[in-house]
Amino acid sequence: MLLKFTKMHGLGNDFVVVDAVSRKVYFNKAQIERLGDRYRGIGFDQLLVVEPPSNPDMDFRYRIFNCDGSEVEHCGNGARCFAKFVLDRELTNKRVINVETKRGQIQLNVMNDGQVSVDMGEPSFMPDDLPFIADGVQELYTLEAAGQTVELTPVSVGNPHAVIRVDELSDEIVHTVGPVVECHERFPKNVNVGFMQVLSADEVNLRVFERGVGETQACGTGACAAVVAGIKQGWLNSQVLVHLPGGDLRIEWQGPSHPIVMTGPAEKVFEGQIYL
Repeated sequence: MLLKFTKMHGLGNDFVVVDAVSRKVYFNKAQIERLGDRYRGIGFDQLLVVEPPSNPDMDFRYRIFNCDGSEVEHCGNGARCFAKFVLDRELTNKRVINVETKRGQIQLNVMNDGQVSVDMGEPSFMPDDLPFIADGVQELYTLEAAGQTVELTPVSVGNPHAVIRVDELSDEIVHTVGPVVECHERFPKNVNVGFMQVLSADEVNLRVFERGVGETQACGTGACAAVVAGIKQGWLNSQVLVHLPGGDLRIEWQGPSHPIVMTGPAEKVFEGQIYL
């Protein structure tokens, strides 16, 4: 099969996006792993497959696969790239797009400056929603990882995150603690791990070690998780600028029963085709 694709990125978090609306496309795990290989394939953090909706009230459905072939529930940077893709390919002319994902329905707003605002839904701090094994609901949880005792806030934003506040960000803590927490036995389905340095109540630095991928240049859901965790702990205000290695995102959360709103860019890199 000759596969046409578009390579995109959101702040360096890179994607291969495939139109499965105009043509039926199916992938198995081996094919996704091959495509995701940065030396023998195209290379990406996630594969986004754009499909027709199953719900007539929605405009599209899209699925998200890590480069190891595993399917995930949600991806904030991917959602913004998805919105730009369907407009660029003229699959829609709407600027407000309603989408089905594995975690539920989301709404995307494409603004005149090209930035995309995403309604990410409401977060959950209940351990069972990640899942996270805990004796009860607490403000902060501790666990042992890589010979250290770390404090973290588990939060689900459609996919599971563990947010760890640090005084300074370093390669050592991200690449030593990150993979251990990702696969810790208290996270039965593994977890994305965010390391947040609070600069002020309105600004943070963040690095994210993503499950099934490793550290990425940016993680939209990770930025959302970090901000809502910081707001819950009383460290942050309701609107926060998040500095990631790949660039900046703006995150807003007005508190319980309100959705998280994420705003940021999406860029097309190139188009191509490859035989599967």
